[in-house]
Amino acid sequence: MGLADASGPRDTQALLSATQAMELRMRDYHMERPLLNQEHLEELGRWGSAPRTHQWRTWLQCSRAQAYALLLQHLPVLVWLPRYPVRDWLLGDLLSGLSVAIMQLPQGLAYALLAGLPPVFGLYSSFYPVFIYFLFGTSRHISVGTFAVMSVMVGSVTESLAPQALNDSMINETARDAARVPVASTLSVLVGLFQVGLGLIHFGFVVTYLSEPLVRGYTTAAAVQVFVSQLKYVFGLHLSSHSGPLSLIYTVLEVCWKLPQSKLIGATGISYGMGLKHRFEVDVVGNIPAGLVPPVAPNTKLFSKLVGSAFTIAVVGFAIAISLGKIFALRHGYRVDSNQELVALGLSNLIGGIFQCFPVSCSMSRSLVQESTGGNSQVAGAISSLFILLIIVKLGELFHDLPKAVLAAIIIVNLKGMLRQLSDMRSLWKANRADLLIWLVTFTATILLNLDLGLVVAVIFSLLLVVVRTQMPHYSVLGQVPDTDIYRDVAEYSEAKEVPGVKVFRSSATVYFANAEFYSDALKQRCGVDVDFLISQKKKLLKKQEQLKLKQLQKEEKLQKQAASSKGASVSINVNTSLEDMRSNNVEDCKMMQVSSGDKMEDATANGQEDSKAPDGSTLKALGLPQPDFHSLILDLGALSFVDTVCLKSLKNIFHDFREIEVEVYMAACHSPVVSQLEAGHFFDASITKKHLFASVHDAVTFALQHPRPVPDSPVSVTRL
Repeated sequence: MGLADASGPRDTQALLSATQAMELRMRDYHMERPLLNQEHLEELGRWGSAPRTHQWRTWLQCSRAQAYALLLQHLPVLVWLPRYPVRDWLLGDLLSGLSVAIMQLPQGLAYALLAGLPPVFGLYSSFYPVFIYFLFGTSRHISVGTFAVMSVMVGSVTESLAPQALNDSMINETARDAARVPVASTLSVLVGLFQVGLGLIHFGFVVTYLSEPLVRGYTTAAAVQVFVSQLKYVFGLHLSSHSGPLSLIYTVLEVCWKLPQSKLIGATGISYGMGLKHRFEVDVVGNIPAGLVPPVAPNTKLFSKLVGSAFTIAVVGFAIAISLGKIFALRHGYRVDSNQELVALGLSNLIGGIFQCFPVSCSMSRSLVQESTGGNSQVAGAISSLFILLIIVKLGELFHDLPKAVLAAIIIVNLKGMLRQLSDMRSLWKANRADLLIWLVTFTATILLNLDLGLVVAVIFSLLLVVVRTQMPHYSVLGQVPDTDIYRDVAEYSEAKEVPGVKVFRSSATVYFANAEFYSDALKQRCGVDVDFLISQKKKLLKKQEQLKLKQLQKEEKLQKQAASSKGASVSINVNTSLEDMRSNNVEDCKMMQVSSGDKMEDATANGQEDSKAPDGSTLKALGLPQPDFHSLILDLGALSFVDTVCLKSLKNIFHDFREIEVEVYMAACHSPVVSQLEAGHFFDASITKKHLFASVHDAVTFALQHPRPVPDSPVSVTRL
């Protein structure tokens, strides 16, 4: 121990000295390389446009291998079922399937009430779609079937097309159900067609426009809608049918008005033994016919009335299913194919609609139960669907006297998970207030305008917010961090200093038609020079100079004409002069003309040399205008992801305007796709070449310091667009 203790300080000292030596070597280390503009970079890296792959060509090809691969792609059960580990997964899937079925039974009955249908159709919707998804789905853990949000969206459609009351005084339940069931089943077929079609054309990315705050705000508002819709069953009230904007507010006011008319409530056994239906007029589930119903073709006459609602329900149902599916896939380490999920969910709704089902999606609560009870695959879903089939065929009559109030209580209890999302407001306030705004607008619009219009408003608002946020990015003037080639915002980094004579400007967003004007204005403002004023003053002074020169030339021409006319009038010819005198005079005149013409040429040459040595009268200094305190401007275009025609024109105008005030412009850090788009848009020409585009900001700054004048052998003039 003593030896170890004694050697400890020496080892520490040696380690510290080694660390210090390494730091010294790092300080001395520096990498030298030639400056790289775009031309040099393309030559050094042998740049060439990436080859385009025409995917449609492979789609048109047909072979046995491709047909088999296509079959496996769209029927995933053929891939995973032969490899199913029976010993490891079967027991967990069996217990999970039974647990989900126990939840699926009351939820199916209850969610049918939300859809405005007899409870037995909730059992049908808990069997057919679940088994179809077992064959075509790619998620191993989500539980497909009835879901509160989907059911209340279906209910809003069935109530609007088949109202509850045929007149103000009576309700004919048989006629009402006979009208609503075809509406719901046709709606399911249309939803399935939308989902299958979008999946086959690989349109699964459409749900990317539904952000997480939007989905959570929407489902929270839908939970409130579901809660309010169940109050009439909880209190045993008969309410008027309300649909459209503010229907939720009207329903709440009517519940409060009729609350004194509420009835006692009991469970199934008490209901059956005491005859609550007949003695206290308590609503019960009623007749549940044994067996399955035959397939029925959809009513195509309803397509035109249902197409808008069908598309909304298709998108919402898929968004909920794929979001949960990706959560479980990430947690358990497998991949979910969004396009195949769209096809699987679409086939579940399409085939289910033919067998009198209403549109379904995946349930959050059942999916969590399926995962937590040991479910490993969709075998659990198949087992739960078989259990529901047993209920439909043999045990359905046992639920004849189940009060609807009990089903309403089941629905409300299952809403607690979605209602807890109200706490998102507090977390989003701290994390991102723009997302909080999306959440609040989605929630409010869905509550006030109903589910379909609320979703439309939410999507439009979120897209507009994205546009607005790109219109107001963060603009910054960059400075060099000492002893590095790194450039940061001088307003945020106190040690970052601007390079003398060079301005580096950067935007945090891409430049396109919606913000190109803001980009140009922010650039001129951050540079500290009134560019437009200098250009206008320069043009005025140059125009004034041209006018003065023109007046001076006109005056000189006038004087020359006057001198010539006076000379012609004063000359007199002596007719008595001899011929010899005239000849001698002509010879002398010729000699004098030669001498005078030679003197004039020498004067003109001297004047030309003096003019060439004189400073240019069109410069800012010669015109008496203030000069910018920098000679080079560098545009950091690293944030550019694409360019459009408006962006091209804006960049050209920036080159033109700053060159008018004797500032050379360079660009830096453009990505290869952006460079290709610049070339395709004919941005580069004789005045703007790839010599003005550099691989990095540091390359551009170094070149600008070495060449404080425009790039050699390139014209300075650029036509403003």
